[in-house]
Amino acid sequence: MAITVPKIKDMKDKEKISMITAYDYTSARIADEAGIDIILVGDSLAMVMQGKSSTIPVTVDEVIYHAKMVRQGAKNALIVVDMPFMSYQADYVEAIRNAGRILKETGCDAVKLEGGREFVPTISSIVAAGIPVMGHLGLTPQSINIFGSYKARGKDEAEATKIKEDAKFLQEAGVFSIVLESVPKQLAKEITESVNVPTIGIGAGVHTDGQVLVFHDMLGLFDDFKPKFVKRYAHLKKDALDGVKQYIKEVKAGEFPTDEHSYL
Repeated sequence: MAITVPKIKDMKDKEKISMITAYDYTSARIADEAGIDIILVGDSLAMVMQGKSSTIPVTVDEVIYHAKMVRQGAKNALIVVDMPFMSYQADYVEAIRNAGRILKETGCDAVKLEGGREFVPTISSIVAAGIPVMGHLGLTPQSINIFGSYKARGKDEAEATKIKEDAKFLQEAGVFSIVLESVPKQLAKEITESVNVPTIGIGAGVHTDGQVLVFHDMLGLFDDFKPKFVKRYAHLKKDALDGVKQYIKEVKAGEFPTDEHSYL
């Protein structure tokens, strides 16, 4: 049965929410067949698919391209698409247009955007246009040039207070859920208990309503760096390397193809 936005909202305090990124048909199909609740077409594709050093270069056209493939591969999971840097920050009218375009052209179910109280008018306007919005607080990667690093946020009292307050602002703006990235687990617990929409953690401890990881990180496909919060559930890069090396060896030795792999 297809997961819907109301279903995700109803899972709060009842069932933990599982979420993972995907950027193409094959990874989406794997995640969907496994039974994932939410697939995020994240702007993290800049790093794991394009080899960039941050999420900032990703464009609306690029997320639409990847989200179309994901939608083809996933029949049951809720599909959420990241709104790229500068697709919503400058003007709420432009934000509505970009969010609408993403929804119409990809067949996704919702969009996600980063930021707190400063984006309440934008979020409210997108929701009023009939487009579900997932919020994102804590470490917001599109603000990396302000933060200067990917270290955890909300460790000092002032920043923690702002994040907690921002969660309330996002709730009032109409988000159906909030990603909490790289914040202390006690802060994530307090936020989760203070809002009536689900929280989904990434580096935010066990007390959130759900968890999200990057597909390539958790399966060991991407190892340029490994954040503290990543658990490797497989080591597919090693398997892939071993396979390609064996293929090269057999080609060089004339051992592949054999009659089994030839038309006779």
